[in-house]
Amino acid sequence: MLAANLRLWHTSGSLFRFKIPVRPYELYIGLRYTRAKRRNHFISFISLISMLGVALGVAALIVVLSVMNGFQNELRNRILGVAAHIEITGFDNTLGDWQSVAAQSLKVPEVKAAAPYVMGQGLLAYNEAVQGAVVRGILPAQEDSVTDIGHKMRVGSLTALRPGEWGIVLGAELARSLAVGLGDKVTVITPQGQITPAGMVPRLKQFTVVGIFQIGMYEYDSGLALIDLQDAQKLFRTGDHVSGVRLKLDDLYRAPAVARTLSKTLVGNYDIRDWTQSHVNFFRAVQMEKRVMFIILLLIVAVAAFNIVSTLVMVVTDKQPDIAILRTLGASPASIMKIFMVQGAIIGFIGTGLGLLSGVLLALNIGTVVPFIENIIGMKFLSADVYQISELPSKLEWNDVWVIGLVALVLSWLATLYPSWRASRTNPAEALRYE
Repeated sequence: MLAANLRLWHTSGSLFRFKIPVRPYELYIGLRYTRAKRRNHFISFISLISMLGVALGVAALIVVLSVMNGFQNELRNRILGVAAHIEITGFDNTLGDWQSVAAQSLKVPEVKAAAPYVMGQGLLAYNEAVQGAVVRGILPAQEDSVTDIGHKMRVGSLTALRPGEWGIVLGAELARSLAVGLGDKVTVITPQGQITPAGMVPRLKQFTVVGIFQIGMYEYDSGLALIDLQDAQKLFRTGDHVSGVRLKLDDLYRAPAVARTLSKTLVGNYDIRDWTQSHVNFFRAVQMEKRVMFIILLLIVAVAAFNIVSTLVMVVTDKQPDIAILRTLGASPASIMKIFMVQGAIIGFIGTGLGLLSGVLLALNIGTVVPFIENIIGMKFLSADVYQISELPSKLEWNDVWVIGLVALVLSWLATLYPSWRASRTNPAEALRYE
C-alpha cells in the first residue's frame, strides 16, 4: 500500500514528489538514514564510531589469533626439532630388535625416517660445576633424518660423535652452566652403580665436548646431551638393546593416525606414542589460551555492537515523525523494523569488512610492521636473549577469519533487534501530536 501511495503522489504532480527506486523501499530508506542529514550529524558520527569499533575489534581478533597461531607453530616446530613425531619402545623401556621395528615402520607410506636411541639420566661435572641432564645415545648419520639438531649446531657437528671416542654434544645453556667449550673434558655420572670392594659406587666416564647446539627451547638447551649410540649402550649397560626407535613423518598432523596403523601392523608388544601424547599438556594449554583470548577480544566486538544499539535508539527517537508518516501511508510494523535493521546491518557489515581487510593485511605483514614500529619507538618487543625469538611470528588461519567475520555479523544483527522492534511499536498519533 505504501509503494502504491508513493507512486500515486509521484504521478499526480503533487508538491511532495517521490522518486521510487527499483530496490525495496525499506532498503532505500535504511540507506538514506545511514547517511548524514542537516540535523543529525551527531547521530551519523556515532554510527561512524560504531562502525570503526566493529572494525577495530575484528582486526584485533585476527591479528592476535594469528600471532598466537604463529607462536604455537614456532614452539611446535622447535619441540619436534628435538622430540620425535612417534616413539616406539618396549613396555620395559627397552627394545632388542630395533632394526626389525625400524624396517617394519618404514613400510608405512607416511613414515619418512627412523632412528634408534638410548635414553638415560646423568650428572655432568666440570671442575666444581655439576648439572643434571638427559643423556641420549644416537647414530649421527640417522639422527639428522629425524631431528633438526644437526642444523642447530653452534660449534662442532654431530658427525664428530664416533663409537669408542667418547665424544659428547651439549645444549648451549648446559654448556654455559658448566662453563665448557670444544675440547673440554666433562665427567658423566650415571645412576647405574658398580660394585667394588668398598661397596656400591656410581659409574663415572669422561667425555670430550665435540659440539654445542642451540634449539631455542630452554628445556632442551639446558638439559640434553648427545653421545654415540654404542657409547651409550656401554655407559648404561644396555647390551645390544636400545631404548626405542624414533620416527619422522611426512605430515606431523598425521601422527595419531600413523600410530594407530603401526599398533596394528607391528608384530610384538610395543608402546607407541605420538607427539600429541608426549606433549599433550603443553599443547592443550596453548589451545586453551587461544580460546580464552578469543573470548576476551570478542568483548571488543560486543562493545561495538552495543554502540550500534545506542545509535539506532537515537535514530529511532530522531525519526519519530518520519516513522509516523510512513505508518499513515500504509507501512507495516514489519517494514518499519526492516528499515532500522537495514541501517544497523550496514554499520555492522561495513565495520566487519574493514576489520577483516585490515586484520588480514596486518597479520600477513606483521613481520614488516613490527620492526617499523620498533624502529620508531626505539624498543624491541621480543628480546632474543629472553624469548629466543627475535621476530614476532604470525600464521593466518582462514578458518579463524571466517569465524570472526561471521560472529561479528551475527552480533551486529542481534544489536539491531531491540531498536528496530521499538521503532515498529511507534504510535503515529503520539508521534505527530506536537509536530
